[in-house]
Parts: sequence; structure tokens; C-alpha cells
Amino acid sequence: MASSILQELQWRGLVADMANREELERLLAPGAPPVTLYSGFDPTATSLQLGNLIPLLMLRRFQLAGHRPIVLAGGATGMIGDPSGKSAERNLLSRDVIEANIEGIKGQLTRFLDFESKACPALLVNNADWTQPVSILDFLRDVGKHFTINAMVAKDSVRNRMESESGMSFTEFSYSLLQAFDFLHLFEKHGCRLQGGGADQWGNIVAGTDLIRRKLGQVACGLTWPLLTKSDGTKFGKTEGGAVWLSPERTSVYRFYQFFIQVEDAQVMQLLRVFTFLPQEDIAVIEAQHLAAPERRDAHKKLAFELTRLVHGETAVADAIRASEILFGGSLEGITEAQFDEVIAEVPNVTLSRSILGRTEGALIEVLIAARLSPSKGQARKDIEAGGINVNNIRATDTKVVIGPEHLLFGKFVLLRKGKKNYALVKFEG
Repeated sequence: MASSILQELQWRGLVADMANREELERLLAPGAPPVTLYSGFDPTATSLQLGNLIPLLMLRRFQLAGHRPIVLAGGATGMIGDPSGKSAERNLLSRDVIEANIEGIKGQLTRFLDFESKACPALLVNNADWTQPVSILDFLRDVGKHFTINAMVAKDSVRNRMESESGMSFTEFSYSLLQAFDFLHLFEKHGCRLQGGGADQWGNIVAGTDLIRRKLGQVACGLTWPLLTKSDGTKFGKTEGGAVWLSPERTSVYRFYQFFIQVEDAQVMQLLRVFTFLPQEDIAVIEAQHLAAPERRDAHKKLAFELTRLVHGETAVADAIRASEILFGGSLEGITEAQFDEVIAEVPNVTLSRSILGRTEGALIEVLIAARLSPSKGQARKDIEAGGINVNNIRATDTKVVIGPEHLLFGKFVLLRKGKKNYALVKFEG
């Protein structure tokens, strides 16, 4: 009989395959001692991105269930690059860059895992610590001899790349052995019995369980989860502008929130199960509401709220929601400067001199032209007369309005809108 956490993961659609399933069910059975498990990432940037979120949340789920999670930063493997799911070889990163990336990521991990827990504290390790001291001859003798070329070439990730125009370098070919070596090291030093990863990691995970069996005569386990894709088959977590990052410096909190607000209707319930910790009964209620009135987007709002709060905190999600209301025409009354900062980051802006405030040069018609919302005085006048211009989200009806100090938000900004979605921010300086 499956353990409760496996049942929970299966209900959430987070189980693709298991290596040594019977042993894993025994290890995770109710009342069994805590299990140490790990999942890794290669530090290719100073921030994690949405694609890293599922493994982090999986480790969090296990820690909340009383198990000990290990986060492995690929200081060694990151210098090579995992070929799994890749159509071409990654650019190789220097050791200094990788170390800087790991430092940048450390702070993000504490939002998901408890490294101070007295019962089962999370642990962050760097595989460079045990890989770099090993010579190539020792590695080939102690690890390489346990793998056959036949088995390695049979892997889909390897075979697909070998059949492609770019081929596969020996560097990438060796990646699976390095990941297997990681599992062996963590098994021996920390008693780590389970490795988790996306479905594209299956071959690498099984390589580790095989190495542990051949060298130590012990049984280790693996667990993979399905890869998330959009309805068109493209990778989930990507936008036209690139990856969705967990760092607010690289993806603003507003954009992070809006990414989930805008997910496909057909996928929103799956994402609620995968990305949130809401109990099954709560998700069932949300699903009923979504099916009854999808146009209300209650499921999308709940998903965006839960994820943004988890990644960025209570205050940040409140600011993102307020910014969203403003950018959809809501009132600016009571807005804080922090909330307005989220708006500023999302709209085109222009800087004008404070000296024009209250003067002819500061007439609304002139400012609309300077902000590129209207191409000419005649068009600006027509836009105002038609009721299509808003100043600080209040409709302007007088073509003779002059922008003055009374219009300034936080002493320096005016937010203009033409129609429903065309915004411009004017900053007055000097």
C-alpha cells in the first residue's frame, strides 16, 4: 500500500516514475523513520527560475512530512551542463561565475526550506566539494568501470543528441556519471536514500541507483515528476521575454503575479495542484467555482496569490495585486509608493522638466504628445473630447487642462492612460 505522501503526490500529478518502488514505499510508509532525499540544480544564473520551483516545492513537501531534504548545487556539474532535454550544448561557465551564482541563489532557498529545523534541517551542498579532489584516473576506475557504453547510448537524451546535427561532446556524455557519483557520495556521507527530479532526469537518477547497488550492494530509490508544458508543447515557465525568474530584480513581482493570472484556463487546476499547498478539499471547491464561472478567473487569482506570496511574501503580493488593479483602471486612492513602483516598472515613461508645471507648456495636450500617447495636438484634443484620456486613472474631459503640482503622485509622477491599456508615466524633475 502506498504511503500517504506518495498518495498525496500522485493526486497532485507529481509522480511520473519510481525507481525501486517497493523499497520507496517501505521507506515512506507511515511510522517509518525520516528519509533523507535530494534534488539538484545547476547554478547557471544568479537567480532560480520557475523551472526550479517544482523540485524546491517537492523538497518542501517532504520536509513538511518529516523528512530531511538536501539541495545540491552543481558547482561541478554546472561546469559541464546536463544534456537531458537540450538540443545543443550549453555555454560552459567558469568556476568563479558558478560560485557567484550559488551565492546569489542561497537567499532564495530559505523561502522554501527550513535550514534551522531541529528535527530535519534542510542542507545545501555543492558537488564541487567532493568532485574536484578526485583525479580523472580515480574517477574512471571507481565510477566509470560500472557503466557500459551500450547502456549509456541507449538513453533517449543521449541517442537523440547523437543523431542530431550538433552531436554530443564527451563532456556532456560524462554528465550522467557525475550525477551518479553525487548520489553515491550523498548516500555514503548523509544516508541519502532518495533522489528526485523531472522526468528528463530518469536516466541520470537510475544511473545513481545502479552505481550504489554495484559498489555498495545497497538499494537506493528514485522519484520523477512529469515535465510541465503548455498546450502547444512548449516548456512551461517561459514567456516571449524569456524565463520567469524568482528574483524580483529579473522578473518584477507584478509580472510574476500576472504570469499566473494569464495561464490557460485548461491548465489552471493542474497548476493549483502542482504549485500550491492547498488541501484537496479546498482545491475541489475552487475547481467547482472555476467550472461554474470560468470568466471570474477565481482559480487564476488564487494560483497567482498563493505562488506570489510563497516566492515574494505577503507585502509583495499585496503590492502586485494593487498594481494590477491600477493597470486595469482602478483608483489610485490610498496607493503606497512601493505599490506604485510596481506600476512604474510596467509602463513606458518619459521625463519632463518641473518648470512646465502649471504653464502652457504643461498643458495636458502637450504632455500627451511628449508621452507619445497622441501624435498631434489635434488628435490629443479629439482623444480628450471622446473621453479616452485618463489622468491618474481619472477621466479628463477638459481640453484646456494644465498639469500642475496638484496632479503629481508622490511629488513627481503623473500616470496617463489612453483607452483601456495604453499607459505612459511622466516623471517631472529639475
